[in-house]
Amino acid sequence: MAPHDFWQEFHPPGTFAAAGESTSFYVAVLDDGRQLRLPIRVLDDGEHALASLIVNQASFAVLDALAESLAEKIRPMSIDVVAGLPTLGLTLAAAVAQKLGHNRYVPLGTSRKFWYRDELSVALSSITTPTQQKRLYIDPRMLPLLTGRRVALIDDVISSGASITAGLHLLMGCGIEPVAIGAAMLQSDRWRESLVAAGPQWIARTVGVFATPVLKRNAASRWTPSA
Repeated sequence: MAPHDFWQEFHPPGTFAAAGESTSFYVAVLDDGRQLRLPIRVLDDGEHALASLIVNQASFAVLDALAESLAEKIRPMSIDVVAGLPTLGLTLAAAVAQKLGHNRYVPLGTSRKFWYRDELSVALSSITTPTQQKRLYIDPRMLPLLTGRRVALIDDVISSGASITAGLHLLMGCGIEPVAIGAAMLQSDRWRESLVAAGPQWIARTVGVFATPVLKRNAASRWTPSA
């Protein structure tokens, strides 16, 4: 596949073998069996890799389906307002809020406006931009939309857990405890340790549209789920 062809369409259930060896792409499977091909990103050691999802490069049809699936998973939690994490989580959060019938959502941000307050921010790191030192902010004007409400915190991918726990620390520092954490993709299990450290309640509140494992290169130079 050409790099720009990924994330553009779903395939019917059973189109590709969904388990076992992979070469150039990993097959993610939704609850209804539809399949989405994801590119494989090789890690620095050359022996391990991850399946990748960049949601703002997805077709509108794929984004719509991911948002619909995630909205249905968190709908039973009676969400009042959706908060989104930058950068790519904002694309998904807005779409999920619309699927829930909301007329707006609350974006968190990394760009400090002059009216922002430092005490309403936390340090932020990301697996995709590990060398960039950022801070995560909430616009003070948005706090009344979240205070006392049932909040869902949305990101596109939860991988190391660093971004989602930063969002939790920011909201909790403002007296806001999300009732749900949502993502299109739960990437490996590494995020679980970060969420457990943030609080024992968070694992049970976390849902994803699909999950992908760490991949390991085998003797045939193909990729298989790492044990």
